[in-house]
Amino acid sequence: MIRNAAAFTANNRRDYAAAASFDLVAKPYRWMERLTFGRALGRCRTHFLPELAGCRSALILGDGDGRFTTALLRANPHILIDAVDSSAAMLDLLTQRALIASPDASNRLRAHHADARAFVRALAPNATYDLIVTHFFIDCFTQFEIDSLAVTLAPHLEPGALWVVSDFRIPPGVMQWPARALVRSLYFVFRILTGLRTTHLPDHAAALTATGFTRNAQRLSLMGILTTELWGYTPAQEPAYTPHHAAAATTSTRRT
Repeated sequence: MIRNAAAFTANNRRDYAAAASFDLVAKPYRWMERLTFGRALGRCRTHFLPELAGCRSALILGDGDGRFTTALLRANPHILIDAVDSSAAMLDLLTQRALIASPDASNRLRAHHADARAFVRALAPNATYDLIVTHFFIDCFTQFEIDSLAVTLAPHLEPGALWVVSDFRIPPGVMQWPARALVRSLYFVFRILTGLRTTHLPDHAAALTATGFTRNAQRLSLMGILTTELWGYTPAQEPAYTPHHAAAATTSTRRT
C-alpha cells in the first residue's frame, strides 16, 4: 500500500513536527465530547452508515478512538479499512475497540500510525479506495492542506467513490455569532491540550468540488452548527481520441 517506506518515514517525521498531538486527550476524549455535545457528534458520524453498504475499500482519516470504524466494520462485513491517525494512543483505542466488536477485524483493518498528509503522499500508484471518511478531522488543517489532500487523493479514488465528511460549520443568520464563539473556544482549548495551530475552519466543500466531487446529501444539526455530508466522486473525463481528432492533429501539424 505504501509506495516508498523510506520516503514515507522521512515525510512522516517532518509532518509530525507540525502536527498536533492528541495522545493526552485520547482516553478522556469520549467523555469530553459527551459532556460538551451529548450524542450529537456520534449521530453525525453514523448518519450515512446505511449508504456505505456497497463500499469495499475505505480510507478513514483521524477517527480518534475508533467509534465510527467499529460501526462500519459491524455494518459492512466485506469492507477493508485503512485507518490512519497521528496519535498512537488514539490508534490503540481504535484497534482495541474494533477487535472486541468484530472478531475478524484483524483481517479487515489495517491501522497506520502516521500523519495523514504523509500517508496519502506515500500511497502506491495502484492503491485505490471507494470510500474516504473524515469525521471532525478536516477542521484540524488549513485550507491549503485540505486542498492538497483532496488533490493528492484523487488518483487513488475509484469512479463513484464516496467521501463522508462531518464537521463544524458557521451557519448564516442569528446562529452565526454563537457558532463563531463556540468554534473559537474549541480551537483555543485544543491548542492548549494538543498544540493544534489551526484557528479557522477550512472550506472543505470548495476543496472537494474542485477535485471532482458533488455533494449528494447533507444533514445539519445543533441549529446548523454541525454538518454531515455525503459526497460522490466523478473523475474528469479525457476526450475520446477519434479519427476526427487524428485528422485535426494531422492538419494542425501540416500547418506548422
